[in-house]
Amino acid sequence: MGRKEWLTEVQCLSIVDHPNLVKLLGYCSVDHERGVQLLLVYEFMPNRSLDDHLFNRGLPTLPWKTRLEIILGAAEGLAYLHEVMEPKVIYRDFKSSNVLLDENFNAKLSDFGMAREGPADDRTHVTTAVVGTYGYAAPEYVETGHLTIQSDIWTFGVVLYEILTGRRAVERSRPPKEQKLLDWVKDFPADSKKFIMIMDPRLRNQYSFASARMVVKLAESCLHKNSKERPAMSQVVLTLKQAIELSGEAAPSVTGGNAESSGTKKVGQRRK
Repeated sequence: MGRKEWLTEVQCLSIVDHPNLVKLLGYCSVDHERGVQLLLVYEFMPNRSLDDHLFNRGLPTLPWKTRLEIILGAAEGLAYLHEVMEPKVIYRDFKSSNVLLDENFNAKLSDFGMAREGPADDRTHVTTAVVGTYGYAAPEYVETGHLTIQSDIWTFGVVLYEILTGRRAVERSRPPKEQKLLDWVKDFPADSKKFIMIMDPRLRNQYSFASARMVVKLAESCLHKNSKERPAMSQVVLTLKQAIELSGEAAPSVTGGNAESSGTKKVGQRRK
């Protein structure tokens, strides 16, 4: 992290206040013989990140409803930045590794070093150098450098597909046609029964068909080529709440223990 990103994060986290944004407890700049050390101290997040739980095969599989509750929390954090903060904030680096998890698997967004104020007055975008993680950035941002609130919506759609599939946005170890997640899922749209082919096999079919289809449709809308057609984060929040209601599952946990419910195996009981 450079000094510019460090200052941005300090300034942003010093003024935000939301349960789904990580708390900044302290910061300092220390002169060191090898240069200036820029330090940040966050609240402790014992369950690491969404990235760890989706892609680290050494950890228990995240149950479907837990995935939805985590991404709902992340959506509520983004909705706060987009629709409550003044001036509005474009997060610009939404990805699964920046969604941290507390002791109860509640989501908190972290790493605000690339955040930017949204466009002022009647402007539609902020023009900036293209930064971010490969595989996540919205196409119009990559092509023009025009950054908007809708750029965050696109990256949210990418992470929705990661939750659905258990695959990273880019995986070079897969066959050529499957290396880029968004290219692969195009063949399995929500309006086709084939969409179940993309579902994470580690879920072992323990999810609601209707709930999963709703999330696929949401991901497709977030990834609309026309940025103006993408939903606002407040709409995303409402849709995810509906998907959770449709899931028809008792809230499970990844902390251990198996229980039987309606003939379906569950993994523990998630604390609130």
